[in-house]
Amino acid sequence: MRGVLVALPGLVMGLCLMVGCGRSEAPAGAAPAAAMPTETRNNIVRVPSDSPQIKQLRIEAVELADIPSDALVAPGRVAINPNRISRVLPFVGGRILKVLVKVGDHVEQGQPLLTIDSADADAAVSAHLQAESTEVQSKAALAKGEGDFRRAKDLYEHKAVAEKDMIQAQNDLATAKSAYEIAQAILKQTRRKLELLELKDTEFHQEVKIRAPINGQVLEVNLAPGEYRAAISFHTDTTAPLLSIADLSTVWISSEVPEPFLRFIRIGETVTINLVAFPDEAFTGRVARIGDVLDPQTRTLKVHVEFPNPQGRFRPEMYGSIRHAGPSRSTPVVPSGAVVQEYGRSIVFLERGPGQFERRRVTTGVRVDDRVAIVSGLESGDRVIVDGAVLLRGQ
Repeated sequence: MRGVLVALPGLVMGLCLMVGCGRSEAPAGAAPAAAMPTETRNNIVRVPSDSPQIKQLRIEAVELADIPSDALVAPGRVAINPNRISRVLPFVGGRILKVLVKVGDHVEQGQPLLTIDSADADAAVSAHLQAESTEVQSKAALAKGEGDFRRAKDLYEHKAVAEKDMIQAQNDLATAKSAYEIAQAILKQTRRKLELLELKDTEFHQEVKIRAPINGQVLEVNLAPGEYRAAISFHTDTTAPLLSIADLSTVWISSEVPEPFLRFIRIGETVTINLVAFPDEAFTGRVARIGDVLDPQTRTLKVHVEFPNPQGRFRPEMYGSIRHAGPSRSTPVVPSGAVVQEYGRSIVFLERGPGQFERRRVTTGVRVDDRVAIVSGLESGDRVIVDGAVLLRGQ
């Protein structure tokens, strides 16, 4: 036991030599501990001149610029221009023989879309032939009436017939002339119908072709070969369209504009359009139509903006927004990097002296490109941190 106790002081001394007995002398050349980079008192953030942060802060003066006092930004959706859509209806009844297009096809005006085997076509040819025959007969009757009238007139002048016979011949001539004029009109009408149906005037069992009324893209095809379709009725038309064709060279973006911003919108004005599908691009269009009735629930009004779509990039139902600036006025502006969010508030750091910055709450306005309008909180000439302000946030 005594031997063990004698050995302990030597063991403790050896451990002290190994670990240095708790002394914390820094090795030569080691850097001193870094000081706190910033200090905040009375809403003033102080950054030491030797702090690495000071070199990352860029300070500029607040400038004045003509900025819109307010701006309309409203969500919208791309839609088909209703002035450039055609619903093809059957103008003759019959059985569908061929459907020459399908959904998604681009068609040119006058291009055949389908063919129909129609009894109406045979009826049109028959009516034309009858009209031709009637016209020939009425022409012959007119020639006979003219001859009878000349003879009756000559005989009456020589006192060979009574006056009533001459008057009767004159009435017969007028009737024949009227009948001939009617026959000519009916013949022209039947010939015009054959032209519209693109039919020859002497053949039966001809196919009727339905052609595209406009250039555009086929959106719907509501028929198939073998189906029977009735002709359109101009009195009680409940016929479903055979096809729907839309010209997408121009499209609309329809938006619900809040009531307070309606004063900014006029028909014909230019607006900026942003689409979710093309986030890095901005497009321009013109206001084509403004709704007549305000929605009583949402307090918004429909606004339709027309813009070109020459390459077909913009498809119906795409989402986006419209933007339109109000009148401009001289307003303090700062780069967008100068404004930071802290505890739900917009603040900037206003320079009060070398390395001293006041945390200043501001009210922001319209953003134009990379600049933000300051409605309140700053004046022209104030110097603020425009780059690196986020480093002081929360200090």
